[in-house]
Amino acid sequence: ANSHSSHTKEMREAALDTVMNTAYSLLGTPYRTAGATPDGFDCSGFTQYCFRRAGINIPRMADEQYYAGTKISPNQLRPGDLVFFTTYEAGASHVGIYLGDGNFIHAGGREVKISPVFTDYYGSRWYGACRIR
Repeated sequence: ANSHSSHTKEMREAALDTVMNTAYSLLGTPYRTAGATPDGFDCSGFTQYCFRRAGINIPRMADEQYYAGTKISPNQLRPGDLVFFTTYEAGASHVGIYLGDGNFIHAGGREVKISPVFTDYYGSRWYGACRIR
């Protein structure tokens, strides 16, 4: 077995755990336009913060984050993937972190919360998804 590749896989899984644990720990954090700290987040500030805590740097803005990873289709979604929606402007203007079971965690509305990806408000606003390597 190639120990290097398994080591890399373990590191990636550990980083993913950190991303997910950070995201869950921030549930209820207030939404703040242009916010990028636990005092308050906007959508892309939240995703950037969660990934940075795992030592992974992604761009600041949602539309930039969309191009920072490998494009995946909805049926390929795994926890930790970024999901994007067209909300206040055309293109990838809202982003969150996929949790599994059709849900994602994001800074939206008044706070960091969990919402369904494919139904309700976001279902009709799906834009795409990417996986950060």
